[in-house]
Amino acid sequence: MIKKILIANRGEIACRIIKTAKKLKIKTVSIYSDSDINAEHVLMSDESYYLGPSEASKSYLNISKIIEICKKAEVDAVHPGYGFLSENPNFVRELTKNKIIFIGPSENAIISMGDKIKSKMIAEKASVNVVPGFIGEINNVNHAKEISKKIGFPVIVKASAGGGGKGMRIVNSEEDVEEAFLRASSEAKNSFGDERLFVEKYLVEPRHIEIQIIADNYGNVVSLGERECSIQRRNQKVIEEAPSSFLDETLRRDMSTQAIMLAKEVEYSSAGTVEFIVDKDKNFYFLEMNTRLQVEHPVTEMITGLDLVNEMINVANNKKLSFSQKDIKLNGWAFESRIYAEDPYKGFLPSIGRLTKYSPPSEDKSIDYEIRNDTGVKEGDEISIFYDPMIAKLSTWGKDRKSAIKFMEKALDEFCISGLKNNLSFLSSIYLNPKFVDGEISTAFIEKEFKNGFKGLPIKQYKSLFEIIILTLSAENDIRDLNLKKFDKRTSVELFDFFDNKKYISDEYIVRLDNKMFEISKLDGNLYLLDKMYNKLRVHHQIDFQTNLININIYEDDQILLSTFLKLNYCFPYYQIDFRGSSVKGITRDSVNLELSKFMKKVDDEENKNSLICPMPGKLIELFVKVGDQIEVGQNLCIVEAMKMENTLQSSLKGQVKKINFKVNDLLKVDDIIIEF
Repeated sequence: MIKKILIANRGEIACRIIKTAKKLKIKTVSIYSDSDINAEHVLMSDESYYLGPSEASKSYLNISKIIEICKKAEVDAVHPGYGFLSENPNFVRELTKNKIIFIGPSENAIISMGDKIKSKMIAEKASVNVVPGFIGEINNVNHAKEISKKIGFPVIVKASAGGGGKGMRIVNSEEDVEEAFLRASSEAKNSFGDERLFVEKYLVEPRHIEIQIIADNYGNVVSLGERECSIQRRNQKVIEEAPSSFLDETLRRDMSTQAIMLAKEVEYSSAGTVEFIVDKDKNFYFLEMNTRLQVEHPVTEMITGLDLVNEMINVANNKKLSFSQKDIKLNGWAFESRIYAEDPYKGFLPSIGRLTKYSPPSEDKSIDYEIRNDTGVKEGDEISIFYDPMIAKLSTWGKDRKSAIKFMEKALDEFCISGLKNNLSFLSSIYLNPKFVDGEISTAFIEKEFKNGFKGLPIKQYKSLFEIIILTLSAENDIRDLNLKKFDKRTSVELFDFFDNKKYISDEYIVRLDNKMFEISKLDGNLYLLDKMYNKLRVHHQIDFQTNLININIYEDDQILLSTFLKLNYCFPYYQIDFRGSSVKGITRDSVNLELSKFMKKVDDEENKNSLICPMPGKLIELFVKVGDQIEVGQNLCIVEAMKMENTLQSSLKGQVKKINFKVNDLLKVDDIIIEF
């Protein structure tokens, strides 16, 4: 019987496993790198041990060190979570040698399914539908070109090992094969220690649907239904839901049957996920099997009522499944939103920094709804370049798809993060998209709906310009008032008289937004009268200065029109108000300051025009040019690795390289000048 578990992972998944272990009264042991010394999973566990430097290769991928800690801590078992060593057969082998239970499938199952080439061969043997392609290892670039032409473009070049969207490139023409091959193999080697690739047909705009299975050591395999994972960017999932609005009962049964057939073929035990792609005609094809707990497992737990970590521990304890297929009922609908440290306004470039504010919505559960937030961070934590950029997984459940979406909209409204860029506004914009609401989605959804990148939703979509205006104004008023009150406690009466509230704070404001002027009047307390064009409207608001979350109520003739939350960010001299995918900057001034602002000189910044600027924090892993080289527009200049992904930076101009300020393996910050022309 397992009494003590080491979690061979970090972040939210480590915290998630610890929560279930505590319920089962199982002691937990955490491990940590230099970057994670004060991490949440370390604080939550019963014991913790130092692992090594921040680089994953020297810490969370260090098998011998983890085994050493297991022995020292005298643990019975190891739960790997997802990523890192979760699908590494060598890790399982070493644990078995040392009589430590691996909470997951057998070494053989991991080898069989972890190798995407071998897994496709096994799938064919088990009569599972597979994607057309070359089932074998690609030897070199020329081989990749040859195979790609035979299959027919578009194709996808994929790493044989690993997952998570790493080591994958879509190729639309022969000219793109070489670059795709090199980048995919490099990412695969760095992420999984295995640079082998294969090529298969790329299905345009399919659905990405996966079947969750759980199996014991006695041959029992049960399907826990499907998850729709079609909302992706850069082959990485962003939003998942369960069940899928696209599947009918027949298709659900057929996909589940094939997933179970595959699991039985490799004598699978523990939790696992069989991933399929489904075309518009509901033809489905095996993609891969993930022999671990999935990132998106919460939505399955919410619609089945099962705790998958609990079930994995039961299987590891050699228990039979306590339920059969007929016992599984899918109840309601659930969504998961992955909250990333990235800038959606700049092509989803990764963002690092300190979480100066981190205030998720309160977790809650009733017969009508559930709000759940899986996270491994807290306010004050640092998001580093060394690991995945995911901050949290926000999940909601409702009795149907429509209500689950509404609960998610509200939960995202109440989620406050400051200190670094994040994708909260982008997530809100997806849930408000009419096509998404109607279930008209595919893996190309983000690419199609945001062809020119994410710019935020237009305010007119909500008919709520007046709300944003008044909040910009009233927030300034309140912040000034609050700061002056604090100032009073630290200064003399004489100084405070100079900054007298009545003299300094006006009850009438002018708000400038997009060159339009609006007059706002304060009536009483937190009650405001909007501009003349909205003369019947009254606005009452309340600001939480801990989170910068604003609760606003709009009234017309004493009848409430709208009650919602907005987020305030102050970047002198502007206020930025975020509201469900929309973002507005505004300046509030009294009449005197407005007049004076007309004399402010505008500065045209031409600095760094002839430079390659680093758009993200990361590591410089390759340089393609040297000083003196002539360059052309669109030429590849260097590769920056950030949060496990490789990004190729290209030249935006024609010229000559004058200076290179960094060398390979140097760490880069945002706006660092890499190359000067």
